[in-house]
Amino acid sequence: MKRRAFVQTLGAAAAGGLLPPFANRLPKDLPKKLDRIGLELYAVRHAMAQDPERTLAAIRAIGYTDVELLWSFNNFNRTPAQVVATLKNEGLRAPSCHMSADTIFVGWERSLAIAKQIKRTIDDWLEWADKFNAAGAVARRAGIWLAFHNEPYHQKPIDGKVPYDAFISRLDPSVTRLQLDVGNMVMGGGDPMQYLQKYPDRFWTFHLKDTVPDRSSDTRLGSGIFDFKRFLAAVPSLASKPCYVEDENSSDELGAARSNFQYLQGLEF
Repeated sequence: MKRRAFVQTLGAAAAGGLLPPFANRLPKDLPKKLDRIGLELYAVRHAMAQDPERTLAAIRAIGYTDVELLWSFNNFNRTPAQVVATLKNEGLRAPSCHMSADTIFVGWERSLAIAKQIKRTIDDWLEWADKFNAAGAVARRAGIWLAFHNEPYHQKPIDGKVPYDAFISRLDPSVTRLQLDVGNMVMGGGDPMQYLQKYPDRFWTFHLKDTVPDRSSDTRLGSGIFDFKRFLAAVPSLASKPCYVEDENSSDELGAARSNFQYLQGLEF
């Protein structure tokens, strides 16, 4: 999943709700916690491939309320009806779903062979943004949001310019959104806090991923270098924005899912 987009329905985005009216009257220094904790299914992709229904049941038993589906994995060979039935049976919510960038390029004049390549020039990134805007406009007419998920290499400068910056500046916020993977940004050399401060209204969902000190890989939440307390406290209207755990490299996927959930469950900010 080198370059990823995700779709988010209006209804699902609103389902989390805003803070109740009385929340504004609570002391400002009262610690906050995440009301809903989600899991990106890429973090348990091997378990899902073996038994999707049992894995989703285990995810709900851990305490997760949300999952981010994987269209890019064909929903692990389950039909939409089967997915909906399992989610309903387990009491899970799926506010968004990742899909391959190839999906957007099908039927477009640019070849998929080029679409699969890492963008080589800033002009390539700007062209990609234009196509993303066009696809986003189609999605909005269907009541769906198309959004972009960042990868580490998006921070690598091209001719002195950060491609992710060029891409965001070209996107139309009226038809597109952004998903911020904090771990990917740190591994690429970027600062998630700086982007959140610069674009406070552009990021609508988050992948929560910690990184080792040398930024070479991700690690269990709370065992790395990222300051989740500071970051989550700074996200505007956090209660209405899905947050997904994504621990990509654990040999014990469900064990990591459990450990990461417990970390976030106890986190006050």
